Amino acid sequence: MAIKMVLFDLDGTLLPMDMDVFTGGYFKMLAAKAAPYGYELSSLVKAIWHGTAAMVKNDGSCKNEDAFWKDFSSIYGSKALKDKVIFDEFYANEFEEAKKFCGYNPSAAETVRRIREGGLRVALATNPLFPSIATETRIRWTGLEPDEFEFFTTYENICWCKPNLDYYREVLRRAGLQGEECLMVGNDVGEDMVAEKLGMKVFLLTDCLINKTGEDISRYPQGSFDQLQEYLMTLTAGEK
Repeated sequence: MAIKMVLFDLDGTLLPMDMDVFTGGYFKMLAAKAAPYGYELSSLVKAIWHGTAAMVKNDGSCKNEDAFWKDFSSIYGSKALKDKVIFDEFYANEFEEAKKFCGYNPSAAETVRRIREGGLRVALATNPLFPSIATETRIRWTGLEPDEFEFFTTYENICWCKPNLDYYREVLRRAGLQGEECLMVGNDVGEDMVAEKLGMKVFLLTDCLINKTGEDISRYPQGSFDQLQEYLMTLTAGEK
């Protein structure tokens, strides 16, 4: 079955980063924003990770946004819901400065645009742990614009997270495609390569490789953006 769409992960894939450096840096910025309202760094970080875990465990019964704020407010009480506007303001403004905790690879934007020019559809299958405005900001850090993707997942618009296969099922539903018609490109073995279970082709981008369980990755097509483009050429050539 012909490949019709390429799905890209964002953090560590299109946007080079060390996740520990990025989260550590931007959490400190968020804490500085929230400190005047009674949020202390260590407890805030712990609460954010707890809320993130709630999103990862989301069973589809609510949007990830609701799962996060329900969990977050269970820690801080109802004041947390009133303070949501503070966090929204952070992502709309100060979060832009977190760009300094990321890298930049011009090949990312070049590859996405070349794929689109070649007639394939492109979507962003980033783990939906961030609000839309923060996702759009991170997309721009790659040198791309949000509207260059057919759609992208955020914590407001989906009810699952990676590596839950229901996340990928929903992505396929939105695309109107079968797994065999998509290629998933990502850097996280556990979160991205799992798409293969739904029939998707996968490509492991190794520039910022994450392989938490030490899985043997030799069976996956892998490499840099140049090697991704070569792999796509072999796929499309085989379909002609």
